[in-house]
Amino acid sequence: MKLTNTIKKMTMALLVAGATLLPVHGAVPTPQSTEERTQNAIRKELLTMPFLTIFDNLSYRVDGSTVHLYGQVIRPTLQSQAAARVARLEGITHVENHIEVLPLSPFDDRLRVAVARAVYGQPAMNRYALGANPSIRIIVKNGNVTLEGVVDNTMSRNIANIQANGVSGVFSVTNNLRVSR
Repeated sequence: MKLTNTIKKMTMALLVAGATLLPVHGAVPTPQSTEERTQNAIRKELLTMPFLTIFDNLSYRVDGSTVHLYGQVIRPTLQSQAAARVARLEGITHVENHIEVLPLSPFDDRLRVAVARAVYGQPAMNRYALGANPSIRIIVKNGNVTLEGVVDNTMSRNIANIQANGVSGVFSVTNNLRVSR
């Protein structure tokens, strides 16, 4: 009985204390603008597409109610699926699809895997492979490699470039990795 009374008193004290607490400055979420909601919705639709891999790169630009899609994919279905997913969003009236479907090539497929192993296999870089959506994208077209995405620092950017350049059969590497800070 004594334990039950103690629990009741503690619960009441917490309820009273919680009712009198004022929100800390900046802790109250600010309402998102329509543009921010649209940007977040587009980003979510593109990143949650099934069969999207580290060998695909998608980006977009919003002009009012028109969305321009850019990038490269290895599966033609991803190109049409991206446009369809964005077109069904609220407030989007038109989608311009500029996504390039990369040519089918066993040579490029081999290079994709080899570059991914070289980049993500480097101990300093394997943290970028974690999670459902790795931050480094590896685009291979006709033996030419392009690295896209975001890394934490310049050293990671340079290591990825060196690792990709070290893969046998790669003709050139374009390093478009951005440093987040």
